[in-house]
Amino acid sequence: MTSEKVTVGQSGWFHLLLTIGMMLFAAAVFGFAILVNNPWWLLIAIPVLIVAFVWWAGFFTLQPNEAALLSFFGPYVGTVRKDGFYWVNPFYSKRKISLRARNLEGSKLKVNDKRGNPIEIGVVVVWRVENTAAAVFDVQAYEEYVHIQSESAVRHLAGAYAYDHGSGDDADKNELTLRDSTEEVSATLLQELRERLHKAGVEVDEARITHLAYAPEIASVMLRRQQAEAIIAARQKIVHGAVSMVEMALRELSEKEIVELDAERKAAMVNNLLVILCGEAEARPVVNAGTLYGG
Repeated sequence: MTSEKVTVGQSGWFHLLLTIGMMLFAAAVFGFAILVNNPWWLLIAIPVLIVAFVWWAGFFTLQPNEAALLSFFGPYVGTVRKDGFYWVNPFYSKRKISLRARNLEGSKLKVNDKRGNPIEIGVVVVWRVENTAAAVFDVQAYEEYVHIQSESAVRHLAGAYAYDHGSGDDADKNELTLRDSTEEVSATLLQELRERLHKAGVEVDEARITHLAYAPEIASVMLRRQQAEAIIAARQKIVHGAVSMVEMALRELSEKEIVELDAERKAAMVNNLLVILCGEAEARPVVNAGTLYGG
């Protein structure tokens, strides 16, 4: 990777006064040549005027967070990073490069996740030029390079993780997924982008997933699956709670000796309580005027 050489340009104000002085001198000599009607004085005025115009090409200004890369007929000379008004060799070519942080909001990409499910994913990347020499000389067009490499990194990231946890008993609940492990996945994306863009002299400050969804062709199917999983999980919690409440009720009745229940009465009570606690419809109690055994 090409190393950046930081250089300092000469004060532009001094050379501005010098250039104005040369122009005034050339104008005075030109006027004197007309006054004395002696064209030989033009041999002095014209070269000075040409030098002044050439001298003028060496001026340039830099704003904060802006740099100028200097080269002399091909070879790299150095980079001026400090803002100000400068003058350099007029024959230096000067290319200004912004050092400000930039946002790259990538388009929504349709890719396959680790399980082969088609998904849509979009990211935003905050980046800036760190090494101006590498950005200009080591890649063809560093802005386009950042865009292409960012898209490639996102595709690779999506293929390395599943969208969410799989269903079934063999599902690994500790597995990192795109939906549930946003911080870890973003950190992985940031590290990969830094490795890819380092050769272009680009530093990545932040990378975040801004859009994540199943592809339209499977979105409805996956939504029904998620709803079914949510219903099953809710049912399991309801049954667990109902069993705990029945157990507590039987224990309280036994410890406080409120009523003596044989095995059959306990079974009937457990059945009734589970129906009430686990049923979706509102319970409608029936008053039994007789006994359990019909007596």
